[in-house]
Amino acid sequence: MQWSETLSKLVLAVDAITLIAGLPANLLALYTFIQKVKQRCTSIDVFLLSLTISDLIFLLFLPIRMKETVDRKWTLSSFLCPLSGLIFYTTIYNSTLLLTAISVERYLGVAFPIKYKLKRRPLYAVIACVIFWVVSMAHCSMVYIIQYYKGNETHSNTSNTEACYYKFNNEQLEILLPSRLEVFFVLFFVPFIICSFCYIKFILTLSRLPNINPQKRFRANGLALVTLLVFIICFLPYNVSRVVGFIGWYSPEWRSYALLPCTFNACLDPLIYYFSSPTLQGTCNTLKTGLINWIHRSCCRWRWHSCTQLNCTQHSNGKSH
Repeated sequence: MQWSETLSKLVLAVDAITLIAGLPANLLALYTFIQKVKQRCTSIDVFLLSLTISDLIFLLFLPIRMKETVDRKWTLSSFLCPLSGLIFYTTIYNSTLLLTAISVERYLGVAFPIKYKLKRRPLYAVIACVIFWVVSMAHCSMVYIIQYYKGNETHSNTSNTEACYYKFNNEQLEILLPSRLEVFFVLFFVPFIICSFCYIKFILTLSRLPNINPQKRFRANGLALVTLLVFIICFLPYNVSRVVGFIGWYSPEWRSYALLPCTFNACLDPLIYYFSSPTLQGTCNTLKTGLINWIHRSCCRWRWHSCTQLNCTQHSNGKSH
């Protein structure tokens, strides 16, 4: 991309926030889902685990783009340019497919509880995850094709430390722009329509059930709302740039800005994990209780002025022994 001072600062800020907030949250989710899969694996656990791994791979490659942002040009190996682009876009679109699968799983579990429970198998979810990875990676492999097609300007610029996957000649645009439109429909538009349908039906079905626990209803509504917001806020702007570029037959300059919400998706996915998994909710509650107890003990130990309202009798008695 063409770096300006404003864009460089903005990208670096978004990437840093995403890395700092997203990495610990996704590591916590990874630990929780691995433990859950070991104990009693369900389809939703497989999808959530795959989504967590996808986000972590994205976050691990994020420092490469941060390096490019700081330098305002591509100074790394030319081999890393298409590889980082492939990982970057594959994990983004793999997320849209996995979020859609989670919405379908939730809807079928509520709309056809008995029939779906009899046919649901974790193995089917594993197969679906493998297919999602293959499909998203196959579509995003266009990064490699364009990189080495007919003396790609981006490839030559990479050697001259200019930019990575930014400038394209007319021959490359003839391949790239239709491919971008296809990705828009296959990996964004269709999943978004399916996801919207499933969650709307999911909420309507739950609203007609009289004996639903209010906390469960809150989690269900939160899951639907956060997922649809992720599609609209994180994925919609960048995918609109694909359509605009195809209609105008050019690569829009503002795609760099539209890509920023996609990066921030790695911070929002943990909210989906929280609303989807009671196990993760239990882990978060345990951590919260431990943190509160640690603050309480620290306040009582040092008798901080702001902690004078805390009851330290039990702590004091335990200390006297």
